[in-house]
Amino acid sequence: MSECLFCGIVAGSIPGEVVDSDERTVAFMDIAPATPGHALVVPRAHSADLLEIDAADLEATAVAAQRLARRATDALDADGVNLVNACGAAASQTVFHFHVHVIPRYEDDPIELPWVPTPGDPDEIAQVAEKLRAAGG
Repeated sequence: MSECLFCGIVAGSIPGEVVDSDERTVAFMDIAPATPGHALVVPRAHSADLLEIDAADLEATAVAAQRLARRATDALDADGVNLVNACGAAASQTVFHFHVHVIPRYEDDPIELPWVPTPGDPDEIAQVAEKLRAAGG
């Protein structure tokens, strides 16, 4: 994928502040960080999104994200960590190479999650749950 920004970072043809790598994944700093330490973890193999990624690459990416989250809490004194994945343009995905944002959180940081949880309609929840169960294999 010669036009993929993240494939270029993985290959080393595009500069990036790499902070961790293994045989399946690369982690590098986000160039528009939400908080200090905000990084991305990507599989080395190109997959567009969560629906396309190979299960072994997904597992390796999750393990690498956990490893980076532990580093953030230890090395950066983060009070917490958000892992964020956007799948598809409607979910605000802008680079179509699967990635997980590892965002260190600090008690005084300015980030607000995009929603405030409020109780849902139990009947609607049950109906949607039934559709998801029926779609299972």
